[in-house]
Amino acid sequence: MIRLARIGKKKQPIYRVVVSEKARDMYGKALEIIGHYNPTQKKLEIQAERVKYWLSKGAQSSDTIHNLLIDNKIIEGKKTTVTHISKKKQEKLAKEKEKAQPKPALEKEKTTEKEEKTA
Repeated sequence: MIRLARIGKKKQPIYRVVVSEKARDMYGKALEIIGHYNPTQKKLEIQAERVKYWLSKGAQSSDTIHNLLIDNKIIEGKKTTVTHISKKKQEKLAKEKEKAQPKPALEKEKTTEKEEKTA
């Protein structure tokens, strides 16, 4: 699996792009370090050839790495969603959306009433 392993100081994150087995600790021994990512500067330095090699061998990339590779045009495809919203929060957002949207039938009635008064 191709994923990020955090290194760097407190409140100054820098990530290594690491290829390792999925069950293995990503901070331990990795098969290969193929780059690094600095999120504060939005800078990704990665060996594109090695990424393509590992993907051809069947390695999977994490959602974040997948999106970064698409942004840097190393691979093509659609981005995946990284943020996961709980069902409870989704229901709450849906209710708020319904409240925020005015009903179009009521608006038409109001406009016709105003037109009748002016005429």
